Amino acid sequence: MFAVMKTGGKQYKVQSGDTLRVEKLAADAGETVQFNDVLMLGGDTTVVGAPFVAGAAVQAEVVDQIKGDKLIHFVKRRRKHSSQRTKGHRQQLTLLKITEILAEGGDKTGVKAAIGAGSVSGGTVAAAKPAPAKAVAEDAGAASGADDLKQLSGVGPALEKKLHEAGITTFAQIAAWTEEDVEKFGEVLSFKGRIEREGWIEQAQKLAGK
Repeated sequence: MFAVMKTGGKQYKVQSGDTLRVEKLAADAGETVQFNDVLMLGGDTTVVGAPFVAGAAVQAEVVDQIKGDKLIHFVKRRRKHSSQRTKGHRQQLTLLKITEILAEGGDKTGVKAAIGAGSVSGGTVAAAKPAPAKAVAEDAGAASGADDLKQLSGVGPALEKKLHEAGITTFAQIAAWTEEDVEKFGEVLSFKGRIEREGWIEQAQKLAGK
């Protein structure tokens, strides 16, 4: 049996025993985590989710926290002549070994859900439990103390929903982003470079201080 799962804005086709690298998860080496966003199951019978397969899950053991290969890219500023800089970046990754693929009952295992390291606080990670994907998205949007992220330039309801799904619900979180965070969320939200152009961090710092 194989499964197609989603994590960190990317999709992976996995089988039991596979080793793969994903965007950094909030988990230590030796821990077992569970991915609940399963898009498809394959084998004797193929099951396609809408968008996710109800009750399906992929469990994996965290082997190590690593860094990817160094990437060099240029950053150019619009309408500013001779203004550019070169940045080097090594993405933080988590090395996993797939241990089990569950066709059903994934919501009843009690195994900690796999959560991105930059998405939530340590206390939230410790208390995390597997939950249906739709419930996660709805709960994130209605989280206690969540800010109206649509106040940021270029952010509408759809983009705000994506930020909630990635665990970003407050201006304070965005205000504290590092260059690595900007790179990561630029890929997750599928608009590389826009965060810097729109000045989200500066806006968030002002809004968080109100």
